[in-house]
Amino acid sequence: MNKGFEKEVNPEKIQRAEMVVCIPSYNEADAISYPVTQADMGLHKYFNEMDMAIINCDNNSPDNTRQAFLDTETQAPKIYLSTEPGIKGKGNNFRNLFEKVVELNAKAVVVVDADLKSITPEWIRHLGAPLFQGFSYVAPLYIRHKYDGTITNGIAYPMTRALYGRRVRQPIGGDFGFSGKLAQMYLDSTSWNESVANFGIDVWMTTMAINQRVQICQAFMGRPKIHRTKDPGSDLGPMFRQVVGTIFALMEAFESFWIKVKYSRPTAIFGFGLGEVEMPPKVDVDTDNLLHQFHNGFERFGHIWEQTLAADVCRKLKEIGGLKEKEFNFPTDLWARVLFDTAVSYGMAGMDADEVMDSLIPLYFGRTLSFVKRTRKMSIKQAEEVIENDCETFEMTKPYLIQQWKKRRANE
Repeated sequence: MNKGFEKEVNPEKIQRAEMVVCIPSYNEADAISYPVTQADMGLHKYFNEMDMAIINCDNNSPDNTRQAFLDTETQAPKIYLSTEPGIKGKGNNFRNLFEKVVELNAKAVVVVDADLKSITPEWIRHLGAPLFQGFSYVAPLYIRHKYDGTITNGIAYPMTRALYGRRVRQPIGGDFGFSGKLAQMYLDSTSWNESVANFGIDVWMTTMAINQRVQICQAFMGRPKIHRTKDPGSDLGPMFRQVVGTIFALMEAFESFWIKVKYSRPTAIFGFGLGEVEMPPKVDVDTDNLLHQFHNGFERFGHIWEQTLAADVCRKLKEIGGLKEKEFNFPTDLWARVLFDTAVSYGMAGMDADEVMDSLIPLYFGRTLSFVKRTRKMSIKQAEEVIENDCETFEMTKPYLIQQWKKRRANE
């Protein structure tokens, strides 16, 4: 144990809190004060009659996030929780949170990202109020730049929707609300793994909530999500593997549910009306890099694609592999089949799951390039319609997934 490590700092010795706001962090000393201040204002404006707490779930950050959090002036009491030294991962932060929420007997928990620049006190109301109105899980709905959140747009949203039949636009939004009862269910789950302990946590929580058949809604946040945005073609590595790997791994756990789902239904939206619409910050995309990464994939991963993807899918990939940027197009039905085939191969004996995930990254880059090209001249609203149409294509292609899945089962 390193010197000075404390798992919990609870200056006001809080033992009960009906309403909790949590801010997970790692090295966010320069950013955390702002969301803490906004959360505090939100708690006092909208949940004033309740016992409350603001919790920072941290990975024992070396940059003194703990002090920055505790030094931020608030009316609400604060609790700092940390993972053990050397234990990283957003999901591990959440495990500490679930335990604390159960201990505090909290009714409602709102989680917001530590690097949020656009949070307002209203965000706490939007994500928290539905939890006192019969909902157990609240996903965020915000305006994002059409090239921010490409893993969500291209994989997490269409896959979650096609599999489980619920339209949850931001299944890995980072800002959400859940009930205290759900915290106990998360703690009791047997599907916890290394990916969930890291970046897989958000999509895991959403998928678990859908599969528990609890009441879910989406909260319209009224402002765009402004945080540290990244070019979708920059280093993905572990995050991609953990998020997408979690989606694939949960298909195994919830097979009996999703195999029966034929179409999707909308999810209730809490708080709507755009009011004044702020534009989210621009996200620049290096399309040359996306194409280069896609082309490189053939040499690096061609042999894996031949094992994981159907022969027809491989043939079509080779056809688009020769295209230059000007005429490049990666059709949605082909992309759906790539993801479905990869999901089927992911759990197969003799396949290295990490290698299967890595082989998907260049294909994801190719698909992202295709999306960028298609939507370049479109408004955010028009690009959103393209994503909705893509999701419908995924739903229509689902019988292909079921057929491939059953074929694999028969061969096992």
